[in-house]
Amino acid sequence: MEYQEYANEVLQELKKTLLSVSVNDTSAFVDLLLGAKEIFCAGAGRSGFEIKGFAMRLMHMGLNSYVVGETCTPNIDEGGLLVICSGSGETKSLVNHAQKAKSVGAKIALITIDPNSTIAKLADVVIEISAPSPKSAHEGRIHSIQPMGSLFEQTEGIYMDIVIMMLMERKGMNSDTMFGRHANME
Repeated sequence: MEYQEYANEVLQELKKTLLSVSVNDTSAFVDLLLGAKEIFCAGAGRSGFEIKGFAMRLMHMGLNSYVVGETCTPNIDEGGLLVICSGSGETKSLVNHAQKAKSVGAKIALITIDPNSTIAKLADVVIEISAPSPKSAHEGRIHSIQPMGSLFEQTEGIYMDIVIMMLMERKGMNSDTMFGRHANME
């Protein structure tokens, strides 16, 4: 296949996965984000890269957001929300984070392929992205020409950007108001 054919196929896959996400679950996720005192973001591997971008955008909005595992991340408590990106929902370190958050009364939101995973059972909101992954026992309904969990990882990144746009609308913000919090020591 040529570049244009690959690009077209990837775009079609992304359209299918993004449009398969539950509107009701997304609304509940946005409500959790708006109601949280602090938002803690966790993921491993490529999902970890995606969730860091989400934490950054939350910070640009003026929300108290942190990346779990960073040295300046405070403790989570009852007013906190833990957002986890995990295709399998079974990554041991992320399961541990979810269990800790639950034990202190924090809320949990999970973005995953498997809505029946260990973390999903602990979560207050589960966002299912139907995509294939070699690490998930739950095979998504949408198949991909891309390797490994690429479709899930791409979709979760774009999904979180859409959630940011929904938050912006709810908070009456635009890109200009957010840019005022952009890093200036680069």
